[in-house]
Amino acid sequence: MYELLGICLVLAALLTINALASLATAAIWRLLERFAPGWSPRLRVDILLAMRVSPPVLAMIAVSLFLVPSYLNYEPYSTPEVVSKKLAALALVSGLGVIFALWRCARSWWATHLLLRAWLVLAHRIKLEGIDIPTFRLPHAFPIIAVVGTMRSRLFIAERVMQSLTQEELAAAIAHECGHLVARDNFKRLLLRMCRDLLMIVPCGRSLDRAWAEAAESAADEHAAQQNGDTALNLAAALIKIAKMIPVGSRAAIPVAAFLVGGEETRGVKARVRRLVEIASNGSGARVHQNAMIRGALGLSFAVVIIFGAAVANSPHVLITVHALIEHAVKLLS
Repeated sequence: MYELLGICLVLAALLTINALASLATAAIWRLLERFAPGWSPRLRVDILLAMRVSPPVLAMIAVSLFLVPSYLNYEPYSTPEVVSKKLAALALVSGLGVIFALWRCARSWWATHLLLRAWLVLAHRIKLEGIDIPTFRLPHAFPIIAVVGTMRSRLFIAERVMQSLTQEELAAAIAHECGHLVARDNFKRLLLRMCRDLLMIVPCGRSLDRAWAEAAESAADEHAAQQNGDTALNLAAALIKIAKMIPVGSRAAIPVAAFLVGGEETRGVKARVRRLVEIASNGSGARVHQNAMIRGALGLSFAVVIIFGAAVANSPHVLITVHALIEHAVKLLS
């Protein structure tokens, strides 16, 4: 019973802390959302990623540094406590969430692998200036221009896209995809999907996911527009041409990929085009800020939380207090 009770407590704590932190994160985003349009796209991407990843990270820190040590040190092995139905239910939901997250991550990887293998049979490798990853020309009905994969990324361009875009427009589109590569957006997209699936009962994080995806596209647009105003205008023209080629009601269905245009709503493409025209007209594309100090502060915050948690967790008084809270929680759920 000692081991079973400990496992159930760990799973229940992961679910509870994750849920509460996710609700708090969603509430904070509601307050910050009105100010977000004034931030640079790259800053929005970093803040949204940190907000989305922080709930499961905090849950794992709390469980690994506080709950587990306090349980092992202060819970008697011959404990008379039993796993109640309520505690077992919480542990079951949490366990299913973790299993589903791992399964969906594996399924996304496998689906992407199978799709890549099928595409590579039909595709022809080409060499284009401005891109240093394997690039392929692909006969496909959807106007694809996308970086596919997380570790060994490849760029696929549909033949109809290459035939429709001018050389300058194609170069601008490739510069956009380079923005996704530099930012490792495919890996971040997979991480966001896993974090969302770890918490099945609180869907509020999906709005953060959508906001992150929009900010990631805008950040890649601005990465391309840093070259010059002409690149910004050429990218805007490419967006319009590709958007017109997308069949009505269809979407690009690749698990892990960064698309130039993936079938999002028309107003999303219009907003990106307006922003690119604005960059071209006022020259702000050359002054896109990476907000290195703020991005560094976000990383430092995670490090401080971990270091502070590890330092506090070494205190016997803290662990005794945590164990008392565990005992109280078990009684409440009995």
